[in-house]
Amino acid sequence: MTIAPPIAPDAPPTPAIPLVSERFRRYALLILMLTYTVNYLDRQIVTILAEPIKNELKITDTQLGLLTGFAFGIVYVGLGLPLARLADRMNRVWIITGSLVVWSGFTALCGRAVSFPTLVAARMGVGVGEAGCAPTCHALIADYTPREKRASALAIFQMGGPIGGLFGLALGGVIADVFGWRTAFLLAGLPGLLLAVVVFFTLKEPRDAMAAEAAQAARATRMTFRATLTYLMRKRTFWLMSFAASIKAFIGYGHAPFTAAFLLRVHGDEVATLASNFGLKPVGFIGISLGLLSGVFGATASYAGGVIADRFGGRDLRAYASVPAIASLATVPFFTIAMTADSLVVALLFLIPNYVLGALSHGPVFASAQGLVPPQMRATCASIVLFIINMMGLGLGALAVGALSDLFNFGLGLGKAEGVRWALIVSAYFGLISAALFWLARKYIREEMVS
Repeated sequence: MTIAPPIAPDAPPTPAIPLVSERFRRYALLILMLTYTVNYLDRQIVTILAEPIKNELKITDTQLGLLTGFAFGIVYVGLGLPLARLADRMNRVWIITGSLVVWSGFTALCGRAVSFPTLVAARMGVGVGEAGCAPTCHALIADYTPREKRASALAIFQMGGPIGGLFGLALGGVIADVFGWRTAFLLAGLPGLLLAVVVFFTLKEPRDAMAAEAAQAARATRMTFRATLTYLMRKRTFWLMSFAASIKAFIGYGHAPFTAAFLLRVHGDEVATLASNFGLKPVGFIGISLGLLSGVFGATASYAGGVIADRFGGRDLRAYASVPAIASLATVPFFTIAMTADSLVVALLFLIPNYVLGALSHGPVFASAQGLVPPQMRATCASIVLFIINMMGLGLGALAVGALSDLFNFGLGLGKAEGVRWALIVSAYFGLISAALFWLARKYIREEMVS
């Protein structure tokens, strides 16, 4: 039996070939961004439903953290790498379609849960489906897009996160107030099932577009996970930026289910008064408020981060690390003021820079990861990035903040309102570590970028 020689990881990258027209590239990017919007809607809707779920099922903040973070994250992280390896070999459009169907179906099933364990099981099912989305989409976008536009393209894709959060928080809160949290889950599952049909029939796998890409796909079957990991071990930029981003994710995912809880517990009377002025109930009002802030400002910042990184990165690749480093440092004081303000309005206003600065890093982080490896490693590389980010972020963020909240509440006797306030403040200061790691990555990125 003849064994084909492996590809040298440091071989020059394959020259760029226009796989699709510019018009189709823009259409595909829009559809993939909508896919991520639905992905995030179904992932994050549980955060605005956290207080109603907690009150009905009589669970602690630690259990709430388990439900909103760890139960979903452990499955999402565990399946991310195998599905990404599959995406490096098989039709990625099929994988995205199947993922949409699975996570949307399990989101709807969350509404049928009759107990805490059954709701946890349904959330784990959502994680099964969503594990196949982001790495596969990243690899498709990287294949569609030349390097000089890649951070912007990935930033547009990442805009789906804040936009999905907007719809998840706003619609989830209003629907929960009127019809209950179970109906909110049921309705949230429908858009993904419809979008799966659009993805399947209108997107195309670029590997099939040209013989050169087909040959590259064949070579990718010999590019093992071990080879990709071995290649990345020498990329200090990759590890510094991945762990920096994982700390940001730890903070972001940790805060997501408890920010609404904080506002309802600490500013409850003011929330009720303002909500009544708009003909809303408290959960719906907070959902719309946080949804608009995180969605509008987060999506705008996500795109801006990619544009800034591409513009300055064209002259100096260190911009891909500088942008998230500065943003990670600057967000800490704004968030602290938001958490300690006596007024709900002041708290919401100071959350705006937190959402802006938190989203600036999305494009630069994922674009740098795609540029550090040759094309046949891209989906696997993206999955490793997301494995690191989500293991700490999705897996531990909400669980840790929930446990801190219970510690301050029950252990130190501060009460549930002050408990969640100080859990959020303490966790925010991990952002200083993230800023330091991003800044250190500047030292290596210029010599390690390959494509």
